[in-house]
Amino acid sequence: MKKFLIFNKDIVLKKFYLSSKAFILIRSRYKNNDIIKLIQFRIEKLTFTKLELTIIKILFHMSNFCLRLSLLVHKKKELQIVIRAAFLGTVFSIGIYISVTCPRNWVIFGWYICVLSFFHYSEYLSIAVTNPGTLTIDAFMLNHSFAYGVAASASWMEFFFENYMIPKVKDHIYISIIGLILCIMGEVLRKLAMFTANTNFNHIVQTVKERDHVLVTHGVYGLCRHPSYVGWFYWSIGTQLILVNPVCIVIYAVVSWLFFKNRLLIEEDALMNFFGNDYVEYKMKVHSGLPFNDDYRIEKKKDKTCRRIV
Repeated sequence: MKKFLIFNKDIVLKKFYLSSKAFILIRSRYKNNDIIKLIQFRIEKLTFTKLELTIIKILFHMSNFCLRLSLLVHKKKELQIVIRAAFLGTVFSIGIYISVTCPRNWVIFGWYICVLSFFHYSEYLSIAVTNPGTLTIDAFMLNHSFAYGVAASASWMEFFFENYMIPKVKDHIYISIIGLILCIMGEVLRKLAMFTANTNFNHIVQTVKERDHVLVTHGVYGLCRHPSYVGWFYWSIGTQLILVNPVCIVIYAVVSWLFFKNRLLIEEDALMNFFGNDYVEYKMKVHSGLPFNDDYRIEKKKDKTCRRIV
């Protein structure tokens, strides 16, 4: 546990002091309507090792970078953007810190929170670039759903429980590497789908066809009909492989498959009503992408509308 520097009492107190001071500065500058930025602390005067000093500098630079980039693409509700962007940047940096300084059975948790924080931040940034007209704070996906929060909490509980009771289970680093690769591939596929669809992509499945809404069949959509869902599906499984959570690996795979199966049924219904025979032909040529899930029975509605999707 001596190597687990994140639990060092002095460092925790200093980090708490710095974080509190940064938050106070953000609030005060927001009230004065000045440009919001994180303070450059003189942390060299504190008693950190060179490695700890470097990691903490990265932490604040990452928070500042995420904050500035978010404000650059979205000028509204600045305080809410600051809080979320700085939080995700800080979490990503803490993940790096854990990965560099902690024992191997904790290193994988550092990888996990890096992957998790990057996913949420990149979701917001991708929408900001591809479809800014629909950009909201919800694009961070931090409040996706109650079920999402329960699933994440369950994975953390399993990791901490097994890491304490049977730490040898977490020593299979090759499984974590496979999970990390799967997460990266899923992340890339999802973001390629978002950028390929461009303004046709939205986190909320649309129930009414917009004037500029077109059927996208090129790029990654030529490989599978729902690359964003497929990428997210494999990303979710990959997160549990990183943590080497044997129970949650199975649960995540089953629950994610059921969720996306239902989601695809509803979305395919909407797309049939939007594009008619064009979508039928596209569907006959290209697989949905989700394993064991390509048998749909969809009837076109006469009024060319579709039910509300939740």
